[in-house]
Amino acid sequence: MLRPLGDRVVVKQRQPEQKTSTGILLTAGATDKPSKGLVLAVGDGAYQHGSLLPMNVKVGDVVVFGKFTGVPVMFEDEELLIMSQSDILAIIEE
Repeated sequence: MLRPLGDRVVVKQRQPEQKTSTGILLTAGATDKPSKGLVLAVGDGAYQHGSLLPMNVKVGDVVVFGKFTGVPVMFEDEELLIMSQSDILAIIEE
């Protein structure tokens, strides 16, 4: 497993919908990059003024992030994103 450092987070993107609510199939170019994902790993947090700030997200959270956020990495034949916690816009509570 990837273990992020500092305030970074490893996220597995959710796949975009392949058809609309009315049943129209979308081509690969017609779908946007997903902006939701599942948190797989979190770092220990960032230091500020000598104190460790805890992370707001945890493993298993479903999060929303910016469209062009994160660095894509291949790990065990899977594309994952590594991003800073500050790049995460919200946690989806289900």
